[in-house]
Amino acid sequence: MGLGTFWGISAGAGDPDWITVKAARILSTVNWVACPQNAAGQPGLAYQIVRPWLRPEQTLLPLHLPFVTQPEVLQAAWRVAAQQLAPLLERGEDVAFICEGDVGLYSTFAYVAQALRQRIPALPIQAIPGVCSPLAAAAALGSPLVLGSEKLAILPALFALSELEQACAWAEVVVLMKVASVYPQVWQWLAERGWLQQASLVVWAGWPQQTLFPTLEGLADYQPPYFSLLILRSRPRNQDSLNLENELQLE
Repeated sequence: MGLGTFWGISAGAGDPDWITVKAARILSTVNWVACPQNAAGQPGLAYQIVRPWLRPEQTLLPLHLPFVTQPEVLQAAWRVAAQQLAPLLERGEDVAFICEGDVGLYSTFAYVAQALRQRIPALPIQAIPGVCSPLAAAAALGSPLVLGSEKLAILPALFALSELEQACAWAEVVVLMKVASVYPQVWQWLAERGWLQQASLVVWAGWPQQTLFPTLEGLADYQPPYFSLLILRSRPRNQDSLNLENELQLE
């Protein structure tokens, strides 16, 4: 018997209907579904998104993949996850690993896949793309994320303000992922530059509790939750792009 396939399934950004046809098809064929667990040891948000697409007889494998920044803690968790998954794959079972958003954008899937490849060099690994949070947030705001020749920069959580300044010098549109931890500093930085009207905040993009803030004016004391994303337009759009955006009137 050959090796099973390790599938990276992009669950999308909150809305279960955003899952791709291919991802739903793969999920319907596997017997084992792995996912990150929450702090209470229960299946996390990715599971909540794909739950409508799962069958009762499938086995769920919550994995301890902590939200920390210490490299040694993370690497140990990835190795343990690979150790748990390897026996299934070695006996020919396919395993679907589900992640919020897209598995190729700041996703745990890549690290678990790397740990598995180190254990099983010939392991087939397939990634299924999906709806990532920056695109979901832009759609919720009713505005294209980028147009024409605009450049896009995406900064992960816990960035430094110096990195934000560098990104704004290069790109017309800057996305700040999981901005909550640095929101007060970012708000002040934007206020000093008169850019509060050029920034938008999307909280829980795609979820029932989604909240939109088209500008940051009056939000100095707001405390966004962990799943918050900020979109900044460091330079106004040119007239052609503005005309196109107005014609689209995305809803």
